[in-house]
Amino acid sequence: MKKDFGSIDKALNTNSIDVEVTATPEVKPEPPTRDISKELDKDYEYTRGNLYSLIEKGQETLNGIMELADETQSPRAYEVAGQVIKSVADTTDKLLDLQKKLKDIDETKSSSTTNVTNNAMFVGSTAELQKMLKDMGSSK
Repeated sequence: MKKDFGSIDKALNTNSIDVEVTATPEVKPEPPTRDISKELDKDYEYTRGNLYSLIEKGQETLNGIMELADETQSPRAYEVAGQVIKSVADTTDKLLDLQKKLKDIDETKSSSTTNVTNNAMFVGSTAELQKMLKDMGSSK
């Protein structure tokens, strides 16, 4: 079925040609493989560095606020100092939590043990079970 592009060809001063298009099979690209352990190490180091930096800056801020509080004897300065102390302590806790999380991840990677549960089941009457248990007890 030929389409008429005469008016377009005339307006653009071109000549149209028919091109046969064949469908090509759709090829889905494979997702790139990720090395999770390298990403984990990189993220750990980045987070750890940021936490160290935040702790150091918090300590510097605390030193400045304490000097200001001592000089001015301002209750607000002492209140801010208390908030900075809490913030630095929370950041230090986050650093310890990061260590714990990494340790947990390492343990889950290394522990690939399979748990096997063997369940014994007796099918019979209680009289038969008692007889079996009695026989097992006397055979010892």
